[in-house]
Amino acid sequence: MKYTALLAATTFAIASPALSLVTPRQSSLPQLGGVNTAGYDFSVVCTVPPADQFSHFAGEGVNLFRIPWQLMTPTLGGDIDENWFSANYDPTVQAALASSSNTYVIVDLHNYARWNGQIIAQGGPTNGQFASIWTQLAAKYGTNERVIFGIMNEPHDIPNVATWVDSVQFVVNAVRQAGAQNFLLLPGSSWSSAEAFPTEAGPLLVKVTDPLGGSDKLIFDVHKYLDSDNSGTHPDCTTDNVDVLTTLVSFLQNNGNRQAILSETGGGNTDSCETMLNSELALVKQNFPTIVGFSVWSAGAFDTTYPLWVAAVQPNLP
Repeated sequence: MKYTALLAATTFAIASPALSLVTPRQSSLPQLGGVNTAGYDFSVVCTVPPADQFSHFAGEGVNLFRIPWQLMTPTLGGDIDENWFSANYDPTVQAALASSSNTYVIVDLHNYARWNGQIIAQGGPTNGQFASIWTQLAAKYGTNERVIFGIMNEPHDIPNVATWVDSVQFVVNAVRQAGAQNFLLLPGSSWSSAEAFPTEAGPLLVKVTDPLGGSDKLIFDVHKYLDSDNSGTHPDCTTDNVDVLTTLVSFLQNNGNRQAILSETGGGNTDSCETMLNSELALVKQNFPTIVGFSVWSAGAFDTTYPLWVAAVQPNLP
């Protein structure tokens, strides 16, 4: 993907008219555009994202970093590994926040609603064990309004979606009881599919309530890649997702005038992906604040053989 594509996607000075005639709600968040910084999302061997990359990206207009992390606790329901957190993850978060005064960070729990393959509250961890991670993170980041909590990355093959939504509500309640007022990203099912959201988890997730009152700080978390099977594993793109995201916008605006964020999208270093990604992100920008922003997967220090690692979004680092 050529760098010009990313720059065009993250420059928000000129906004086009929204596609819908519904008047969108006012947003407490600015229009967000940025990248996922892969590395901590690998459960055994992690790559620590170099701190220098955040100022590089911020200088190019990025104002959002999503920082995935698996296995935040060494034992199920236990404490976060403070040595690892203090030496690695938190310095990464702080470097991202320090890259500019308007940068936001998504702290992303990258576990697919599972522990050792077992699904939360459906044969696996209890809701209390799940919420324990977030109450600990609330104690660490609950006073920083620029830290967004990504409750769970890509739940999938969930036997009972309603039970999963109950788990999401449990965590929302626990985070608020811990005193945190951060924005919360609520994930659906089917790998957080933006396409499935309006007919699958969406009608249930819109009923999740915030003890703070209102729904301004509850943002739906959706993903949509541009390759043939929406897996993000192919270098070529076959869709610009305009139809899918238009349907999503209509659903959100007709169900309480709600908001979502496209926290994962992207394609390979090909002409088809440059063209289609630009079309997709133009629609995202046009529909702010219903779609509050996006985050491209993936950028920064990473394995250069990975199909969606693109040299265009990798700064020149030693």
